[in-house]
Amino acid sequence: MRKVLIATRNQGKLREISKFLKNLNIKIVSLKDVGIEDDFEETGETYEENSRNKAIFYARKSGLPSIADDGGIEIDALGGAPGVKSRRWAGRGATDEKIIARMIKVSQNLPKNNRRAFFRTVVSFALPNGKVFSEKGEVEGKIAEKPLLKILTGYPYRSFFYLPKIEKYYHEFDLSEKEEKLYNHRYKAITKLKPIIKKELGI
Repeated sequence: MRKVLIATRNQGKLREISKFLKNLNIKIVSLKDVGIEDDFEETGETYEENSRNKAIFYARKSGLPSIADDGGIEIDALGGAPGVKSRRWAGRGATDEKIIARMIKVSQNLPKNNRRAFFRTVVSFALPNGKVFSEKGEVEGKIAEKPLLKILTGYPYRSFFYLPKIEKYYHEFDLSEKEEKLYNHRYKAITKLKPIIKKELGI
């Protein structure tokens, strides 16, 4: 069974990506599993640049096929911010709690008639030889005036992201399996990437 490295230290992402790949005949390993402590600094100007470079970095470091992603939340009223800077928006190394504290202030000041937002991601699959493939996913929603108090570790922005069509917050424990497939931006990207993974690994 081929090993595939999920190149993230975000436990929420690790859990989610692993779940979306569970029907493939692969053994999923984490950075901790393979003893890699090196961090990749996301200096790219786009999700795709960060995602591809991160996947290649860890594939070469580990000698294993690797999956990495980069994404963020884009708020229309803020001109698409924070976007690629989502994780650093409340300061480098900011905790979920700090991001939520900033978002509480932001949500209170957004105009009532323009609270539209998007979650966008690019998921990349890289081989140790530098070959890399990427797919995109997105979901549209709006920034709620009041956050969902149930915090999802690793995903602070989801406490504010509301899906009007189903009248639910974008919180994986509140979405049914069918709803998650319809609305999870990372699931959409990984679904498009799966045939490529199967072909490249011969599974």
